[in-house]
Amino acid sequence: MSNRSIELDDRVHSYLLDVSLRESDLARRLREETARMPEHNMQIAPEQGQFMAMLVQLMGARRCIEIGVFTGYSSLMVAGALPPDGRLIACDVSDEYTRVARRYWKEAGLDDRIELRLGPALESLEALLQEGGGSSFDFAFIDADKSNYDGYYEACLQLLRTGGLLAIDNTLWHGTVADPTVDDRDTRAIRALNLKLRDDSRVDLSLLPIGDGLTLCRKRGS
Repeated sequence: MSNRSIELDDRVHSYLLDVSLRESDLARRLREETARMPEHNMQIAPEQGQFMAMLVQLMGARRCIEIGVFTGYSSLMVAGALPPDGRLIACDVSDEYTRVARRYWKEAGLDDRIELRLGPALESLEALLQEGGGSSFDFAFIDADKSNYDGYYEACLQLLRTGGLLAIDNTLWHGTVADPTVDDRDTRAIRALNLKLRDDSRVDLSLLPIGDGLTLCRKRGS
């Protein structure tokens, strides 16, 4: 018995994937293509993608937002968990990376469920609010530039309905958030957001040691 989360070494992580990962051939190919890219560490772990897909299914979500698409693995997981009339608004600044994403979305038959908005995500989120999207989304996922995490959080909180769920990636940041000798801009931004979330009465909170740290925030009612 243990009263703390298990540490996943390579052997245990491989076992976890062997006995629980239900990954389509297409998703596996996307992950393998991304692994050959210099920036491959920007992609989420497959077990995290599967977990988020289950959350979307459990919620019966129909309207979702993603901030930070990269090559589209998380989009593939979330959009694939939506009903046929579901919609994912995917925000990113890179046409190069999202060309890979769009190729896989099309092959999966999910391109009609995903609306890609290229440009600074804060502007895209503000546009959604101006279009009347406030309090209308079920699920949001933040996995983009860390210095803007707080702004993304605040915008997503406005866009989510009461009871909606926000997932924030990289909130353990390779463990550096707990290392006082590390003081770069990104680490400071994540530390500040983590402390803010701890005390934010607008949400229910859970920080999970999955992937690089995944924080879940459920929007409370007024």
